[in-house]
This record gives sequence, structure tokens and C-alpha cells, in this order.
Amino acid sequence: MFESAPPPQDADRLDALLLSVAEGDRTAFESLYRAASSRLFGICLRLLQDRAEAEDVLQEVFVAIWNKAHQFDPGRAGAAAWLATIARNRAVDRLRALPARGALAPIDVAEDVVDGGASPLQTATAADDRARLEACMEQLEPRRRSLIRAAFFDGSTYEELAERIASPLGSVKSWIRRGLLQLRGCLDA
Repeated sequence: MFESAPPPQDADRLDALLLSVAEGDRTAFESLYRAASSRLFGICLRLLQDRAEAEDVLQEVFVAIWNKAHQFDPGRAGAAAWLATIARNRAVDRLRALPARGALAPIDVAEDVVDGGASPLQTATAADDRARLEACMEQLEPRRRSLIRAAFFDGSTYEELAERIASPLGSVKSWIRRGLLQLRGCLDA
């Protein structure tokens, strides 16, 4: 449930705190809140995508934890998983209770929404251009090909490339320039 499991000492601490909460220990409840609220809020926010809703659900989560702490069994699951499950379930319940986001706007509005993505023709043209570029790159001498890839695709500077291959800066610039001219000729053909 968590993006990463808590370290063993934190997991043991959460288990102990939750067991104390089950006995009605308010201080343990406060400590549990401080230890777990940010993770549980993250779960709520990720599912609900609305800060105010996530905050409301988080409050419900801790009310449920206080009321259900006696149901926690460390032999079945760790406290982190148990808490995350409660948070997730409450957030999903709230999500289902909310009106659908798409249902708030009439369908007529869909005509006015601009698709910012590439059209199928643009996508096909770009794929064709990439294939032609790769074919032309393969025709280059290996040194020129690797220098051009490093300079234009990896963002390396000419100076960095000259240091990397232990060659004079002028030679590196010449090799790249000749390679680019060869590429242009291939692409224009």
C-alpha cells in the first residue's frame, strides 16, 4: 500500500502504537497520528485528487482507527498495511460517493475541447521521419554517428566530447559537421 515499506523499527513502533490505541491510550493515538498521517494523507490525496476531500477522509480514517484499533492483529498484517487499507477503503468510498467529474459538464462541451495531442497523420509522419533518420544514421562512420548522438541526443558539449575521446576540439567539430552534412544529404535524397 505504501510506496515503500517502513523500516523494521518504524514498523514495530507502528504496531506497538496501534496496540496501545486499542487499549484506549490517547497519547499513543497522538503519536500514531504524527507517525502515519502524512502517508495516509498521501494515499487519500492520490486517490481523490482533491486536497479538501483528502483532508476530510483523513479525519474519517483516524476516527475509524480509534474505533477499530481493537481489530488490529499484528499476526495477520503489519500496522502500516492495516492503516493504509483503512485509508484506501475510505478514500474509495468517498470517491464513489462523489458525483462523477465528467458528469458535471454537459456533453456539448466536448466539442469545444481541443485535443492537444498529435493527430494520427502527425504521429505516422513523425514515426516515418524517425525511421528515415535512423537509417541515415546507420550509414555514418561509427565515430561520427556516436559523436552526433552524444552531442544532439545526450546533450554533450563539443568540449566534453573532445575530452572523452582524447581528440582535439577542432577535429571533433569537423567530424560532427561532416556527419551532419552527410545526414542532410541522405535525408534530402
